[in-house]
Amino acid sequence: MPDNHFTDADGRQSSGTEQSPEKMDAPRTTSRKRDHVELVVHRDVAFRAKSAGFERVEFVHNAVPELNFADIDSRSVFLGHTLSAPLMISCMTGGYAEAEAINAALGAACERENIAMGVGSQRQALENSQFVESFRAARRAAPSIPITANIGAAEVAAGMGSGNAQKLVDMIEANALTVHLNPLQELLQPEGNTQFAGVLAGIEQLAGALNVPIIAKEVGAGISAAAAERLLDSGVDWIDVAGAGGTSWAGVEILRRGNPELVDMFWDWGIPTVDCLIELHQLRQSRAFGLVGSGGLTSGLDLARTIRLGADLGAAARPFVRALKTEGEEALHAEIRAWKFQLRAAMFLTGSATLEELSRAECRLAASGTQ
Repeated sequence: MPDNHFTDADGRQSSGTEQSPEKMDAPRTTSRKRDHVELVVHRDVAFRAKSAGFERVEFVHNAVPELNFADIDSRSVFLGHTLSAPLMISCMTGGYAEAEAINAALGAACERENIAMGVGSQRQALENSQFVESFRAARRAAPSIPITANIGAAEVAAGMGSGNAQKLVDMIEANALTVHLNPLQELLQPEGNTQFAGVLAGIEQLAGALNVPIIAKEVGAGISAAAAERLLDSGVDWIDVAGAGGTSWAGVEILRRGNPELVDMFWDWGIPTVDCLIELHQLRQSRAFGLVGSGGLTSGLDLARTIRLGADLGAAARPFVRALKTEGEEALHAEIRAWKFQLRAAMFLTGSATLEELSRAECRLAASGTQ
């Protein structure tokens, strides 16, 4: 397929480099992005009968840690940058007017606290230039931290090409490109695109052409070891499991579509985050790749558990966006600082002076109670 084509939400072929904004179908994308943030902030869209599994991971208390709390080092390296903690505010929004202020505030907080950030899907910026600044706002507010660009797997499958992908990277001076894998969300989305044949070939083409690493990320249904192997074979550098148990994006779309009786049984579909991390940690014994744990992290203790289960980095969106939208920027900063303190507290109480030691800390793992 030609390098300059991608598919819109209804599966129509359109040119990402030649078609004028007037011919693009951007209003629906913009409205959807606004809906997503409002539902995540103001409605209960968590998984109902399935947890991420972090309650199953219990650290063994160390009564003689033999270190001072002040000496704990929680620094982590991600995409060539040293962070104050292995944490990212992940891939939430962009592409409508109000998103500019949200991404600017998130970026400023990440810069101030020296953690990573990912913007939401930039597909809208390929459709229409009207809200490009809503994505650029993140980099303007955060000139020195790692920021990841973002595009959906359906666009990659349709052959959006390296030229358009590089535009998205350059738009925000990104340090990596996240390809979000969301077949469940697209299936349930009223305007969704379920044409996923060709995702792996599309990723392989991008991996050979882009000047930044590629992160493959689910959006709340998890990535199994078998799926991860196929992604790695296609040239992916990082895997973000984004497992089940946090925000149900299936639930978000069920609320948007208005006929829940048809698809409500898919609200809790997916692999719990802890199960994903266990599988992919085992895979790392034979394959080299970076691992991000996300999906249902609600605290710095969950972040510590994520590192113990083999991840290099933990990521979350809803707790931070909700703090920002309901209480303001200072509440957002306070939430980040609370997570960092809780992470260091878990390190202190397990006698772990560094993240490397935390990754080997004694813990007990209860059996899964999910079906």
